[in-house]
Amino acid sequence: MRWIRRTTTIGLTALAMVGPGSTWAQQPPDAAEQQIIDSAGFLAAHPDLDNRGRGWAAYKRGEYAEAMTYFRRGARYADKPSQGMVAEMLWKGEGGPRDPVLAYVWMDLAAERGYEGFTVLRERYWQALDGAQREEAVEKGQAVYAEFGDAVAKPRIATVLRRARMRMTGSRVGMTGNLRIEIAGPGGVPQSIDGSKYYSEKFWDPEAYQAWHDAVWKKPLEGRVDVGDVEQIRDTQPED
Repeated sequence: MRWIRRTTTIGLTALAMVGPGSTWAQQPPDAAEQQIIDSAGFLAAHPDLDNRGRGWAAYKRGEYAEAMTYFRRGARYADKPSQGMVAEMLWKGEGGPRDPVLAYVWMDLAAERGYEGFTVLRERYWQALDGAQREEAVEKGQAVYAEFGDAVAKPRIATVLRRARMRMTGSRVGMTGNLRIEIAGPGGVPQSIDGSKYYSEKFWDPEAYQAWHDAVWKKPLEGRVDVGDVEQIRDTQPED
């Protein structure tokens, strides 16, 4: 495990990029892509986003035990925001006893790819631990990485994506032009969308899918640490 000092701070709960009703760190999808990401069929083939979305919905309702269950499920599929939310909940004692040691371990895991928002929080957690807690964190981290680290979690989500892609109609994959498909929208109402967007490589090819996540999360929007939403920092001039 590595520890990286950052100077920018941002609230994790404001970083959550979820499925339905999504809040994106940056590079938000267009309307057609958002329809795709919110659709039941898409989420069924993307357990990382599906469980993160369910976890975030439960979290906003104050149902923290349920939220933790979903975030841990999303974490098994290499979802760094889900891993970060597990860390944040452990740090605050939401849904169970407060555990700063395991909170640090989980935030270190969330920062595994160097996403700035998570490395910032990881460093803040680390600075709050004493020497004994730091030693405990290094020891406990081995088991967490063995189950949830990218070395095992990325192949897990890759298997799901490949299996889902194989169930598609092969002739449609990668097509452009006037291809239209119907997906179930809110309330199950069918919606017609651009098929070429639905079959985009970034949604189904494991490497492209991870690159897409990297592009979204590498350097999130800046704000101050807050339990709620991100508050943009603006320079103000003192009044005369």
